[in-house]
Amino acid sequence: MLLVKVLAGVIGQGQLTIIDAMGKSHLIQGPRPGPAVTMRVHTWWTGVRLALRPRLAFGEAYMDGTLTVENGTIYDLLDLIGRNVQAIDNTPLLRFSYALQRCVRFLEQYNPIGRAQRNVAHHYDLDDRLYDIFLDRDRQYSCAYFKTGEEPLDQAQEDKKRHIAAKLLLLPGQKVLDIGSGWGGMSLFLARRFGVDVTGVTLSKEQLSVSSRRALEEGLADRVRFKLLDYRREANTYDRIVSVGMFEHVGSTHYLEYFSKVKDLLADDGVMLLHAIGRMEPPGGTNPWLRKYIFPGGYSPALSEVLAAIEKSGLWVTDVEVLRLHYADTLRVWRERFLANLDRVKQIDGYDDRFCRMWEFYLAGCEISFRYMNQMVFQIQIARRQDAVPLTRDYMVDDERQRETVTPGARSMAAE
Repeated sequence: MLLVKVLAGVIGQGQLTIIDAMGKSHLIQGPRPGPAVTMRVHTWWTGVRLALRPRLAFGEAYMDGTLTVENGTIYDLLDLIGRNVQAIDNTPLLRFSYALQRCVRFLEQYNPIGRAQRNVAHHYDLDDRLYDIFLDRDRQYSCAYFKTGEEPLDQAQEDKKRHIAAKLLLLPGQKVLDIGSGWGGMSLFLARRFGVDVTGVTLSKEQLSVSSRRALEEGLADRVRFKLLDYRREANTYDRIVSVGMFEHVGSTHYLEYFSKVKDLLADDGVMLLHAIGRMEPPGGTNPWLRKYIFPGGYSPALSEVLAAIEKSGLWVTDVEVLRLHYADTLRVWRERFLANLDRVKQIDGYDDRFCRMWEFYLAGCEISFRYMNQMVFQIQIARRQDAVPLTRDYMVDDERQRETVTPGARSMAAE
């Protein structure tokens, strides 16, 4: 079996048993202890695809049911792969695949205004009830901030918002732009806690509807408004700009355009905080399964790409922070909540077993990529002037400590 031959040379930790389409078991035992997982490959062709195009085929085979895990779960299988990923990535076939993807990545990430909205709709305009099932109460669909790793998700997401706000140096009455405002949680938090005036822009109709309703329900519609608008078409000037979990959809061919627009939107003494997923290695491409089924047009950039574009735009980088395992822990909670509420997901029209397996693979695979592979989250503070922020970082810590509170009513949605 070709798949067995490929994996036999790269499993250095743990044990993998592969049951082929004829029912024959093949044991691959790594020299170092680790997880033991059994997977069944139900067709001959599935085995061939897994060997030749693993980054696309593994997810598709699991979605279609032609790959099943019999001793463990799909997370356990991906965990085993993640522990051995360096050896797997060094196989000639995958090295060639990565090289080819780097050559065409600019086409994959081409996101002009109309196409950008279609790409966003593919993921964020899903049935509104889906995200209620696994996100926190404020619907923060981005990396939480775990100070100890033991906090409930609601507290960790509250801490994330406070951590970001501390870097924005907010003053009452300031005008704030939220690029990629999601379901409105960050915008509403800033207006409620800091007395600022916030405009949020999104390309998702579902998110616009929810965020606008929330502003009305919280009595903040006079200070928080949301627009269905590409940030490139925004024309006003703002004292502060925040963008959380949106930059991954910009595409590397548009980075200079993005930061040039940010410069136009910022007041002379303005400050921006950019929070996004990145990679700890040189520029590359997006996993083909993730690009096809979850985030078309999405890409996690290397810091070298982002910083180069900021430099060319003429903006100042005034602070950089890298969050490493925070997103792995966030995704773990999301995955656990999603799996604990599968019956609720399947009650949504069109969300069948295949859809559930697709999302389970997505959440598990992303968690593994942050736990063992090249993914991380960065926060970059940006300004037009070098004196726009204090000379030391003490103000960030002082502000967070002064405003530290326990999120009221925090509890697990999975228990509902």
